[in-house]
Amino acid sequence: MSLADILGPLQQPLVTVLDTPVSWTEVLGFGSGALCVWLVARQHLANWPIGIANNLFFVLLFTQAGLYADAGLQVVFISLAAYGWWTWTHGGGPGSPSLPVRRTSRTEWTWLLAAGAVGTLTLTLLLDRATDSTVPFWDALTTALSLMATYGQCRKRLESWWLWIAADVVYVPLYAYKELYLTSLLYVGFMALCVLGLLNWRRGGASLEQPVARAAV
Repeated sequence: MSLADILGPLQQPLVTVLDTPVSWTEVLGFGSGALCVWLVARQHLANWPIGIANNLFFVLLFTQAGLYADAGLQVVFISLAAYGWWTWTHGGGPGSPSLPVRRTSRTEWTWLLAAGAVGTLTLTLLLDRATDSTVPFWDALTTALSLMATYGQCRKRLESWWLWIAADVVYVPLYAYKELYLTSLLYVGFMALCVLGLLNWRRGGASLEQPVARAAV
């Protein structure tokens, strides 16, 4: 049995939404994605393996839709998930069983914004010249914002939720434009879960200390 034989059924239509077929891949991506964000909001360690499963579903979905940067982003997310999983369990330092919620330092913001701007520009040019993407800038922008937010999530930085919300504001119309209506709806739900996560993390990290300088490295 080949890989195509295994993946083929996942790409078949399951239901039709607004005269557009919705595949098993999109449905499974919807469910695993919603569960993952809910678990992150509750600071539950299981968000990482569920998130990896979600990434695999979205690799298939975004490749089919021609969202190549978003598809490649999922591969990066899998690597970051492994890092985040380790950090959440070992990053609290001596005497701390888990990583505490903290605010993003100025140094971190400087590096994040610089990397985001460079990443967006570079990916836009690459997608425009090397692929048949019809939305190179928006695909690149959401990729950069998502990577910035994921870094913050791995380090339990409170402001990572604001970065996710910014990305979702772009994702919702982008996926609707690509006729991924269920995924677009999922990201509306993501925005609501991000607000919940922001509130939960703020309550859970009452002191919300600024991280020490070395934490920005």
